[in-house]
Amino acid sequence: MRSDTVTEGKQQAPHRSLFRALGFTKEEMNRPIVGIVSSHNEIVPGHINLDKIVDAVKMGVAMAGGTPVVFPAIAVCDGIAMGHIGMKYSLVTRDLIADSTEAVAMAQQFDALVMVPNCDKNVPGLLMAAARINVPTIFVSGGPMLAGKVKGKKTSLSSMFEAVGANAAGLITEEELCEYEEKTCPTCGSCSGMYTANSMNCLTEALGMGLKGNGTIPAVYSARIRLAKEAGMQVMELFRKNIRPRDIMTKEAVLNALTVDMALGCSTNSMLHLPAIAHEIGMDFEIDFANGISEKTPNLCHLAPAGNTYMEDLEEAGGVYAVMAELNKKGLLHTDCMTVTGKTVGENITASRNLDEDVIRPIERPYSQTGGLAVLKGNLAPDGSVVKRSAVVAEMLRHEGPARVFECEEDAIAAIKGGRIQPGDVVVIRYVGPKGGPGMPEMLNPTSAIAGMGLGSSVALITDGRFSGASRGASIGHVSPEAAVGGPIALIREGDRIQIDIPALTLNVKLSEEELEERRKQWKPTEPRITTGYLARYAAMVTSGNRGAILEVPGKNA
Repeated sequence: MRSDTVTEGKQQAPHRSLFRALGFTKEEMNRPIVGIVSSHNEIVPGHINLDKIVDAVKMGVAMAGGTPVVFPAIAVCDGIAMGHIGMKYSLVTRDLIADSTEAVAMAQQFDALVMVPNCDKNVPGLLMAAARINVPTIFVSGGPMLAGKVKGKKTSLSSMFEAVGANAAGLITEEELCEYEEKTCPTCGSCSGMYTANSMNCLTEALGMGLKGNGTIPAVYSARIRLAKEAGMQVMELFRKNIRPRDIMTKEAVLNALTVDMALGCSTNSMLHLPAIAHEIGMDFEIDFANGISEKTPNLCHLAPAGNTYMEDLEEAGGVYAVMAELNKKGLLHTDCMTVTGKTVGENITASRNLDEDVIRPIERPYSQTGGLAVLKGNLAPDGSVVKRSAVVAEMLRHEGPARVFECEEDAIAAIKGGRIQPGDVVVIRYVGPKGGPGMPEMLNPTSAIAGMGLGSSVALITDGRFSGASRGASIGHVSPEAAVGGPIALIREGDRIQIDIPALTLNVKLSEEELEERRKQWKPTEPRITTGYLARYAAMVTSGNRGAILEVPGKNA
């Protein structure tokens, strides 16, 4: 066993003395030592229940003959971090989570790992760590929140942000806004729509790293506790069979995840996280892959905010496996990929059925013949940009309008709420990319303000920042190269005509190459927005490559 390095032999007597200081018996030291990475804390609604999940995992590991040992991973709540300097820290925590988990697991020589994440950056961060460490590993998330209900209609967090905009526009009263506040997020769990957390937890199933239901069983269901016990027991089976993350997270598995992403209509953030996970297994993932997969993958689900169904509905309809079973009808999956069940994808989904065709459309009559995400290129985004196509209304799939240019989201929100943005406009928010933000903050507040003001079907937004699964409408993010390194988005001026053509996969500004070149000569870099602390060090490490707006750390992701 790997843990023999710290528990066996005379030279390890000092090590064993420290284990004894922890209260370990000889029998516990002789068993496989399983690290349980707990993301539990008391500030993230999706993580406040993880102590119970961890306890269930520990019981499962012990029942199956292992010695469970818990250690922590950090987590932030993107919703609470939204709209202030905290959002600049959100995305960078992904790499902190991966790095710190790798450090502890390698230093302590665990035989196997159980990862217990839930929200936006923990899931990809721990998947990255799992690939690096490469000991038998299984994931079990904390599960999604139940949808809220206001005036008889189900709601999720994006409803709350849009209610703020509706109140600013005089469309709802303060009393109605308070009702949204009290009822929108009724339970613990990751926010109830197909946002980043639920996207990544579902894609963990598609990758083969989580058991059935990992992405969809609600946080408050007892089935979630049972799933955690099963995960604890199953990691011991992976240990005995020596099935490791890199046996599961292959190139074909990543392509399966991207295919399921398209069918589910996942968050645009998956186009940041899947390439980072792929990099850890040595796969060169260009974001252009999305368009090739999207061309042949129908969009089968319109979960909130794209539609009126929620994660609990997807669970009742058969979950991720049911979606995969639909996709397999047209041979769109690599079914021979190994998974943490010890079986292949094909074996896992054989018995799965679509139990609600209003939630999961049959593949013969999808919402669209193409997938939920699209990568747009053009003279405004030569290295690419990402849009959640499944959440764009038909009249905005093609749009041309004058640029309304802002250097930060606060100014854009003030203009939107102040009535200075008109139907047909294209809001441009720049210098909020990985280096320019720094940290590539999420632009949910501006998109929610647009929707709340009733402009969601007439105003587009483009940014070198990012969007989440909560964004809807013609919201195009991850524009690369970013403004801070002189990308074309830095050269846009007020009133320039922006052309968006999602079916044609293009994003352009109506300027000649000569005009762009002349502006390029006049452009000067701006001063860093944050000059001290972790963000400043992180921004200094960010490089601009050809993979779109992906955070790349020299020596690790370069």
